[in-house]
Amino acid sequence: MDETALSLGTIDVSYLSTSAECSISRCKHSSEEWGECNSRPTLFRSATLKWKETLLSRKRPFVGRCCYVCTPQSRDNFFNASIPSLGLRNVIYINETHTRYRGWLARRLCYVLFVQERDVHKGMFAKNLTENVLNNSRVQKAIVDEASEPSAPGSFAQTDPKAINKVKKKARRILQEMVANVSPALIRLTGWVLLKLFNSFFWNIQIHRGQIEMVKAATEMNLPLIFLPVHKSHIDYLLLTFILFCHNIKAPYIAAGNNLNIPIFSTLIRKLGGFFIRRKLDQSPDGRKDFLYRALLYVHIEELLRQQQFLEIFLEGTRSRSGKTSGARAGLLSVVVDALFSNATPDVLIIPVGISYDRIIEGHYNSEQLGKPKKNESLWSIARGVFRMLRKNYGCVRVDFAQPFSLKEYVNSQSQKPVPAPLSLEQALLPAILPSRPNDTVDEGTEASLPNSRDITSEPFRRELISNLAEHILFTANKSCAVMSTHIVACLLLYRHRQGTDLSRLVEDFFSMKEEVLARDFDLGFSGNSDDVVMHAIHLLGNCVNITNTSRNNEFFITPSTTIPAVFELNFYSNGVLHVFIREAIIACSLHAVQSRRYRNGTNGASPSLISQEHLVRKAASLCYLLSNEFTVSLPCQVIYQVCHESVERLIQYGILLVAEDDQEDVSPSLTEQQWDKKLPEPLSWRSDEEDEDSDFGEEQRDCYLKVSQSQEHQQYITFLQRLLGPLLEAYSSAVIFVHNFSGPVSESEYLQKLHRHLINRTEKNVAVYAESATYSHVKNAVKVFKEIGVFNQTKQRRDTILELSTTFLPQRNRQKLLEFIMSFMVL
Repeated sequence: MDETALSLGTIDVSYLSTSAECSISRCKHSSEEWGECNSRPTLFRSATLKWKETLLSRKRPFVGRCCYVCTPQSRDNFFNASIPSLGLRNVIYINETHTRYRGWLARRLCYVLFVQERDVHKGMFAKNLTENVLNNSRVQKAIVDEASEPSAPGSFAQTDPKAINKVKKKARRILQEMVANVSPALIRLTGWVLLKLFNSFFWNIQIHRGQIEMVKAATEMNLPLIFLPVHKSHIDYLLLTFILFCHNIKAPYIAAGNNLNIPIFSTLIRKLGGFFIRRKLDQSPDGRKDFLYRALLYVHIEELLRQQQFLEIFLEGTRSRSGKTSGARAGLLSVVVDALFSNATPDVLIIPVGISYDRIIEGHYNSEQLGKPKKNESLWSIARGVFRMLRKNYGCVRVDFAQPFSLKEYVNSQSQKPVPAPLSLEQALLPAILPSRPNDTVDEGTEASLPNSRDITSEPFRRELISNLAEHILFTANKSCAVMSTHIVACLLLYRHRQGTDLSRLVEDFFSMKEEVLARDFDLGFSGNSDDVVMHAIHLLGNCVNITNTSRNNEFFITPSTTIPAVFELNFYSNGVLHVFIREAIIACSLHAVQSRRYRNGTNGASPSLISQEHLVRKAASLCYLLSNEFTVSLPCQVIYQVCHESVERLIQYGILLVAEDDQEDVSPSLTEQQWDKKLPEPLSWRSDEEDEDSDFGEEQRDCYLKVSQSQEHQQYITFLQRLLGPLLEAYSSAVIFVHNFSGPVSESEYLQKLHRHLINRTEKNVAVYAESATYSHVKNAVKVFKEIGVFNQTKQRRDTILELSTTFLPQRNRQKLLEFIMSFMVL
């Protein structure tokens, strides 16, 4: 029994040990069985699953299929009807059957034999990388340009041989850090070590056999593969290479930040395929662009692709501190796209990867979420972290490989689409926040000219293409992430049973919530009896959960800890299930905004219980835009209004929203019949709330009107959905209140610190409804949104950004309208 189990409260330790061991045995090597629960109906089952009871016995969904709109041909490749039925495999469960040998000695040496039989050899990997990069014409030109830079303004550039040799030496030093020197022997040794280590602190590492078969089929195409995983832990670097190694797939070259370029450790990383790049490309002392470094990086990636090597790139750039997928930083991805444009390779196969942990090895990121600066990595911190891992257990891990898709097909499909110019957040939201202000609509000429300029030589098209591609990949990777037991338990404790609940009730809601996850075509990263899995999750959450023994039926009472670090940690794991319910949560908060507006302003003779479906969809779209830096609700190829409409239709299916009797025969037309991009052109789709109440538009007359079900179960479910977004909306509204006292100009870093301190103070004084609203990630995203919608003007000054109130939001009334807009979605 480790120290985590002993700190769970006043629960009888012997009971916990027995339950945890039972949970472990079921989770480690169990078959795909789902525990039955025959007790009273619970919130989720009553609210949504009555409409389709057959879902309770459904099979696991197969996640990660590529987009049928952007890559229809790739969707048919590498996939057949038998792949979903291949099931899961625990990668770290190795015995003699996984080797060519049998007998007592094979059982004792199975790890060694398994590693020795893996197909890894020097010929798999890139050759003469350094010399090929240095001899490239682009690098040669960059060397000459840097060597011939004028030393003083107005002086003539001169090519000095000594200067060229000096720059060449500099380029070679950069490449020594950048180029990996893969060692097959060390990969084998590391594979054996990781088998030992992973078995000591993980219960299992599950993968889907069908997904691996698709990856193997992709490797036979003789094309470079780009693996793009979500980034949640430092273990991500090793995890993917280890899984591919176990399945005889060539190890990828891994792009790592130079913060991990630590003596001894960096040598190990390079020999395993890692190469280090600057976290910011322009880190020259004078702040100018480092064209030499850019050329070396570009040609290095291009040479790897030319030699058909595999790459592993973390689009988020850094580990997610919030438990949600962070925004994409598409720097390296743009190099891959440019390499395809320059015909360095005939095609590239893109593979998004989802990774889910019961508990990350870092445990949590509370120190950074509390505003403390990130500690630099060191050899001592790594060694200390390894020893800490060996003393604990971190539960289960699930890795999902999405279906590979052709980058060339994606680029061609994008160049053929007459897509209008994308809206900025200011264009999308300001008409909704300040309806009396003249609309800043997109110039028609710009919108019409964009489809004609959609070729690879157009810089606006290139940027839009890379941005959309990055969003596409991250959305697919995030949707592929399995929901873990700790995610569900943390979510239930924070947003369903924040005041605590009996263990039996928690188990019932857990069972129903996992069925809800499966019903929405998301997968689970656990199996077994619900009672055991819940105890397993409580055990892993440790000090975040308090357990007491009540006198009533000797029942255990579960409550979430109320300390700020504990709530932050629970919120981190709870966010692992947020993407499953996010669309419905947005509709639920928009329902509140529409209803509160009608009751506040009157209904002009209409029934107060009726809600315009179109008005609801527009409200939901505005909330999607507001929270666009927190999560991605839809793919770039989808229209946001269509996505919101589908979410409303789903709630109608559940019976939570009811079509008004007068409209029963005139339900909204099906999605396949509606031309959403024409019916609701994004720059012109907003009308003020006053217009919505008594519009004479023919479009409004054809609208469908809805009522909210008044059953207790449905009302509770809506409340649960609204609570999911409560912390975000509270953080944003508090940030707007803080803007009321803005005295600028002020540096962005200083403003972030002051705002974060303000949110922490609200939480410490018990003013905040949700303590988790004070996380530093919410602060950064709120300020980012305010900059994008035009609350702040920003100017660069050396290496800092100066914030100043824009003329639009200088009037206090406009800031008040922004606050009212955000708070309209909040249930107080």
